[in-house]
Amino acid sequence: MKIPSSSGDTANLCVTWQCPSNIALVKYWGKKPGQLPASPSLSMTLNHAVTQTSVTVLDGSASQGLLSVNGDPGHPFLPKMQQLLLHMAEELPVLNRVSLAVTTENSFPHSTGIASSASGIGAFALCLLSIGRQLMQQEISSDELLHLASRAARMGSGSACRSLYGGYSAWGETAGLQRSSDEYAIPVSALVHPEMLKMRDAILVISSQPKSMPSTLGHKSMEGHPFYTGRIAQANQNMEEMLKSLAGNDFEKLCIIAEGEALTLHALMMSASPGIMLMLPSTVEVIHRVRYARKSGLPLCFTLDAGANVHVLYPDKSAGAVEAFISDALGPLCEGGRIIFDSCGGGPVRLTESAGHG
Repeated sequence: MKIPSSSGDTANLCVTWQCPSNIALVKYWGKKPGQLPASPSLSMTLNHAVTQTSVTVLDGSASQGLLSVNGDPGHPFLPKMQQLLLHMAEELPVLNRVSLAVTTENSFPHSTGIASSASGIGAFALCLLSIGRQLMQQEISSDELLHLASRAARMGSGSACRSLYGGYSAWGETAGLQRSSDEYAIPVSALVHPEMLKMRDAILVISSQPKSMPSTLGHKSMEGHPFYTGRIAQANQNMEEMLKSLAGNDFEKLCIIAEGEALTLHALMMSASPGIMLMLPSTVEVIHRVRYARKSGLPLCFTLDAGANVHVLYPDKSAGAVEAFISDALGPLCEGGRIIFDSCGGGPVRLTESAGHG
């Protein structure tokens, strides 16, 4: 949607959004031109793993555009944010005429395979849209804001488009899923059993060090991959089955699909040319212990994004027993014993807005 340009009042305008990370149960891996997914994906939005981002319009600056992130004009996040700003300015030309500074903070380690780009870019897109709306003095509904933010955030980080909605969201054209699109994510929580909306997720921080390969290069490794065609077929089939498991509260089926998707993701990386290995020894040991515990009767399963850290999923009603096992058996495998106990969350939250003359 194109929004007409307007001069607006820019002095001391600051907008803050909190956006959650998400964990993909059906993975996004491999893309087509235009930052479009090669196959559909589905994720659960988290509650405590969040990014808080503030964007301030600087009054009186001689330069325009994004000038700094956390006070640093050379911050590593800056190029990706600048890229998104340039894209969004095509729809919101007023963003071309202002100077911006960003402050951003995560509640979890960034660049470690816990989808920090999803939460960070999602929050940034929401801030830019909110600033643009205010400068152009245009009202916009919450639903339209989230839709536009999902479409825009995709251009900065594919998985970010799914973090714009609470509960569960799907990205990519999917047979039988109305309104599904490659250009933005859609919420699917209305199709999910209430018990699945209370899903718990323990994030095991195996390593807080940035992963050795950014996801952008990982997606590129799928170009010419010998298993590319088979992966697309697998992802489409798993989307159908995952939606059924969520609707039917079938945790056992969810475990089979989620674990298979995680292992497929890492198998695709390892079988690329050159091969990419992101798991660490403790990652593999966690997987073994989770599988043994499930065979012993505990309802839990694992999944991983493109990194060494592990998500352990389990039903809310079994939280006591599962969390005791996680703390006792898996905590010693984590860096400094760090575990982030999280759950299915409600989506982005607008925190503050200020405007006036300094």
